[in-house]
Amino acid sequence: MAQKPAIEADRPELRALIQSHGSRLTAELQAHHRNIFPPESQKTIRSFSPAETAALLGIAEGYLRQIAADRAPEAEPKKGRRSYAVTDIAELRKQLDQGARSARRYLPHRRAGEHLQVITVMNFKGGSGKTTTAAHLAQWLALHGYRTLALDLDPQASLSALFGHQPELDVGPNESLYGAIRYDAPRPIAEIIRGTYIPDLHIVPGNLELQEFEYDTPRALLARDPNDTMFFARVGQVLGEVQDHYDVVVIDCPPQLGYLTLAALTAATAVLITIHPQMLDVMSMSQFLQMTGGLLDSVAKAGASTNYDWMKYLVTRFEPGDGPQNQMVAFLRSIFGDHVLNHPMLKSTAISDAGLTNQTIFEVERKQFTKTTYDRALESMNQVNAEIETLIKRAWGRAV
Repeated sequence: MAQKPAIEADRPELRALIQSHGSRLTAELQAHHRNIFPPESQKTIRSFSPAETAALLGIAEGYLRQIAADRAPEAEPKKGRRSYAVTDIAELRKQLDQGARSARRYLPHRRAGEHLQVITVMNFKGGSGKTTTAAHLAQWLALHGYRTLALDLDPQASLSALFGHQPELDVGPNESLYGAIRYDAPRPIAEIIRGTYIPDLHIVPGNLELQEFEYDTPRALLARDPNDTMFFARVGQVLGEVQDHYDVVVIDCPPQLGYLTLAALTAATAVLITIHPQMLDVMSMSQFLQMTGGLLDSVAKAGASTNYDWMKYLVTRFEPGDGPQNQMVAFLRSIFGDHVLNHPMLKSTAISDAGLTNQTIFEVERKQFTKTTYDRALESMNQVNAEIETLIKRAWGRAV
């Protein structure tokens, strides 16, 4: 038998190198996470100024001062001024709603006849701001009084990490959505849902076990029990178990067209596709749209519903002073028309730097950045999410 050349025998195996690097990186990330968030600590969100609190409640700051002394829970003064925790804001919102004398409601919960909004945030290419968009949308909706469920369907679990759930440390077997949609011995989704540091925001965290659904489904299709729920309907089925408790579900999809993504699309009432305005990203999205259309056609023939309230493209990491990006955005608007959201998500060091410590723009303190940088990022985030809120209200048939 011919022997391998000595130079080839000395070369390390790729699988061993990948495994070694993966183990080392995981250990270092765990150490980093323990350093930032010790086991006994819990992630929190900052307090809000009176101006921010009034804006979240939709009232004038003067009215907030008027009712705060009598009706607001105690809040710690900050430099001589009252600040409000998210729990204070939630309690104020309830009290305002109970005391409302007009048709106006301060709790924007679903009403009779209004269906659960399930928004899938997706893109085939990484780096488009998909997870950042999903996290900020879920937090923004919860801070404005909507009962919101964030659903992490990405095995990389970046959304979970942003919300303080480290996938390698904090999410065990059957504690992701896989535990509820698996084909053998599924758990009720209510046992998997976790609370967060924002009162109206819950999360189903993710981890690598979500990938098991991609492996299990082909085998399940080959040996399918006629009474078993098809793969594309399983996410919608488990969301139906808890739909009465929420107004909006925000799903962070994996950056691939697999069974998980198709199940999320089938469960969705709305689709938000993030797109970075660069030629390579747009070319990738072209392939993504064609593949998605073909796959949805296949599952529709198998009985899946593909009706949506709305589908929009969100331009992310946009730099207004970049000429080629402006040309690309104009190109996208010429093709997709009003399917492109009016407001883009601006590229900002405030958002990217916050992500380095697993925080969102709503969590970091303004003093960490220059006032202009922070306010510009926050204004962009608020404009995008307010536009999405308008779409939600229209889907419910409410006046906007």
